[in-house]
Amino acid sequence: MLNKKTEDQIQIKGKRILVRCDFNVPLKGGVITDDTRIRAALPTIRKLSGDGGKVILCSHLGKVKNGPNPGESLAAVAVRLEELLGKKVTFVDNDNVTGPETTAVVNAMQEGDIVLLQNTRFRGADETKNGEGFSKELADLADSFVCDAFGSAHRAHASVVGVTKFISEKGGDNAVGYLMEKEINFLGNAVENPKRPFVAILGGAKIADKLNVISNLLEKCDTLIIGGGMAYTFLKAKGYEIGKSLLDETKIDYCREMMEKAEKLGKTLLLPVDAVTTESFPDPIDAKVKTKNFAADEIPADRMGMDIGPKTIKLFSKAIKNAKTVVWNGPMGVFENPQLAKGTKAVAEAMAETDAVTVIGGGDSAAAVNQLGFADKMSHISTGGGASLEFLEGKELPGVVAADDMPAEA
Repeated sequence: MLNKKTEDQIQIKGKRILVRCDFNVPLKGGVITDDTRIRAALPTIRKLSGDGGKVILCSHLGKVKNGPNPGESLAAVAVRLEELLGKKVTFVDNDNVTGPETTAVVNAMQEGDIVLLQNTRFRGADETKNGEGFSKELADLADSFVCDAFGSAHRAHASVVGVTKFISEKGGDNAVGYLMEKEINFLGNAVENPKRPFVAILGGAKIADKLNVISNLLEKCDTLIIGGGMAYTFLKAKGYEIGKSLLDETKIDYCREMMEKAEKLGKTLLLPVDAVTTESFPDPIDAKVKTKNFAADEIPADRMGMDIGPKTIKLFSKAIKNAKTVVWNGPMGVFENPQLAKGTKAVAEAMAETDAVTVIGGGDSAAAVNQLGFADKMSHISTGGGASLEFLEGKELPGVVAADDMPAEA
């Protein structure tokens, strides 16, 4: 369980509270296409504003390669936030984020007011390299700091970690918000204190992204299910013919080690027993394709596995339905293509039908669950892809570590 100071344990009324949110939402032509992350921040913002805090919000958006640009401005976020809150949100359109213009707006704030700063990544390396100058400038705007950006908690950036040092120096509090608290408690309990049987499901394309996750979860779960593109390297490690399917030759020995580890620990490691194949990768990704199903050890040399097959769906679904805790990260196939989404959909369906605690570990799995219409059937959907993965690896997240610890009970 979380042993960090939360927003419920800090002074709010009349105080300037800087809140690091995760407003890294997808934009298309300046329009927000998915506002999930904005909605996830609302409980924290409402609490701080409602209790008379002067709420200063900051976030990054996009990758921001070449300095400030209108396409990655948080202006659209301010508009959507105002609609969702039903309350005025003042946007400080200052590409430098901090400075006299920003300070003047903050100084004019009344209790309950909400201000949104410009994209923190517009400051470039000052933000991403945790620059002391920018960290202090952010801290100078506030009395206390609340980190509610789980999706950025694995990054030691100025607006996530650096600012906390200067808030502490002035005697302010560094707390976590409601979203961070919920994320850490759900993911933490699911992995460290699960109701059993505990089934972990890993998919997606790259084994390299999930090396430590596989190893860590094998020690915690009862059954580990592996699907998606990464499964074919495991099948190759078993000596199977996988055709043109995705293969990471440098990880074949690692896959053997993991299969041996599962056996040694008495854990069940489930791999696909059949696959939906195509001649080539669909281009565009949702293009119509001719599919054929083959047993997992009989994929022809000129075909590639693109999704788990019907027998695998039954195998995986049975394991999920018997579980009491399920954690899922990574799709079972190329779910963006309707013809290759059956495996991912079946896993989501099996999770939706179980009475287990079901946790979706962000990224593509969250996108798939939302897209396929199962979001409201899950216990928790994480807002952080990379952060969830690092959490599942057993790593400490810098954004969590930087928050004040709860004082020990006397």
